[in-house]
Amino acid sequence: MRIREWQDILEDVTDRDVDPDGWRAVAGDRAGGVGEDMYLGHPRAGVFFLKTYAKNPFEVRGVGTQVARKLDDEIGSFMPERNEGGRFAVRSPPEDEDHAKQQATRLEEVVKAHADAPTTPGDMFDDMMDALESPAFGPMAYDQYDRPDELDDLSDRFEEAEKLLSSELDDLIETDEVDRGFM
Repeated sequence: MRIREWQDILEDVTDRDVDPDGWRAVAGDRAGGVGEDMYLGHPRAGVFFLKTYAKNPFEVRGVGTQVARKLDDEIGSFMPERNEGGRFAVRSPPEDEDHAKQQATRLEEVVKAHADAPTTPGDMFDDMMDALESPAFGPMAYDQYDRPDELDDLSDRFEEAEKLLSSELDDLIETDEVDRGFM
């Protein structure tokens, strides 16, 4: 298992050549410490595990790893289905100013189209993520005040990764001389 910075893991997620709306996520408070845990999964891209904490209002620090090469039915049972829970997205910045303008124009067209037609919030979100060329988005089980049960189930399933990433994150917190996260 290769442990890396959390942003490198998100780069891996954005670089995967898979359908962007096939991702699912579970996230919440970290068990036994400062920060949050997050699992991102896709049937063809695998399952990624991140542990992060807010060092200050402007800087998030963390670690992560890939815990499975594919999202099978057993692991997938711990993640929300397409129309369950909230939504999440991972974005890459526009390549240049022209690309940013193209994305803004497409986004404006999506908003206008959804304003003029009956739609659902989920459909609008999907269309917006397509317009912004988001490489990963989908349903997310998240609790900002606690831990979803599915997060504990995944942590039990990937116990070795849980221990290693917790140790690495604790080292980061100690090195940063932060005894609590910023909220």
